[in-house]
Amino acid sequence: MFNPLDILRDPENLQPVLLSLQTAVAALICHLILGVALGYALSRKKLPLRVLLDGLVTLPLIFPPVATGFILLMILGRYGIVGKHLAAQGMDIVFSPAGVYIAAVISGLPLIVKPVQSAIENSAESLKEASFVLGKSELDTFVCIILPTIRRVIIAGLMLSVGRSFGEVGITLMLGGNISNRTETISLAIYNSVFEGNTEKALVLSGLLAVFSLLVFYGMNKLNGNRTTLQ
Repeated sequence: MFNPLDILRDPENLQPVLLSLQTAVAALICHLILGVALGYALSRKKLPLRVLLDGLVTLPLIFPPVATGFILLMILGRYGIVGKHLAAQGMDIVFSPAGVYIAAVISGLPLIVKPVQSAIENSAESLKEASFVLGKSELDTFVCIILPTIRRVIIAGLMLSVGRSFGEVGITLMLGGNISNRTETISLAIYNSVFEGNTEKALVLSGLLAVFSLLVFYGMNKLNGNRTTLQ
């Protein structure tokens, strides 16, 4: 009978856990900032190139992750459109933890942007009009009136987006490279363990992901319960 704690105490097994936690924190911060900003921008019907921006944001939901990762690899790689300029400055994105962070942010971004966009579009027009009548600018109205009314949507969207990022494989595989002790996340460690025949390690790491997923599920139910009570 194996001891799960013995597996987690192994530094080689602990590294994917730590990287996944760091990635989740990075994704949370980026999703909060980009999710609200892009959701607000897409809610503006007269925004130039709105359809194009909307398509780019939604793309990770409908496009295969590996294909998305390949496109990003062509853009951010050492000889890519953007990557070559970054490489000239000594910044390597691909096959580094930064590539893992970017993969996590992109994979989960639609799950925060789309709910925020919908919530802003469906927010009470009377509140906006009352704010304008009182002399508030559009930015003040958004920050002081709209944001507080959609905070639960933002929190729920963050739970879903970070949860999605935590289990990302395809894009991470292309941008991070699945390098042991460097860019190997929990999901990739499970993938590697299965092919190495190390089912015990795969089982323990899968259990960690299951616990994280249950926490997200519990948080979503808690939010829904609180919203129902308030209503």
